[in-house]
Amino acid sequence: MRRAFNRPEGTGWALLWDLLTFERLMTNAVIHLVYWAGLGVILLVAFGSLGAAVGVAIRDPLPWGILLAIPVLIAGLLVTAVLVLLWRSFCEFYVTIFKISEDLTALRQEADAERARHPRG
Repeated sequence: MRRAFNRPEGTGWALLWDLLTFERLMTNAVIHLVYWAGLGVILLVAFGSLGAAVGVAIRDPLPWGILLAIPVLIAGLLVTAVLVLLWRSFCEFYVTIFKISEDLTALRQEADAERARHPRG
């Protein structure tokens, strides 16, 4: 097993140490930003489908334009809803994987401390 390095004291050095050694994972804070950015992109897709439905309604004369625009709008909203659910599940899966990693790290540290208290004879 590898030898653990001593973590420096102080907030600035400790943050730099965490970034350089991967002892503490920063993904929980970053994944929230990625999640909201992805939702912003999905929102643009939703506005695009709304614009496509309006474009279909304007292009064709009444009543056919409106009758064709309704399925385009419904399909766009359904695709948007599916994208939101898929993006949410992807981000939750990503967070879960890193939570498992943090839990395994805590278990390893606990096992190392237990071995240090009760060495084998």
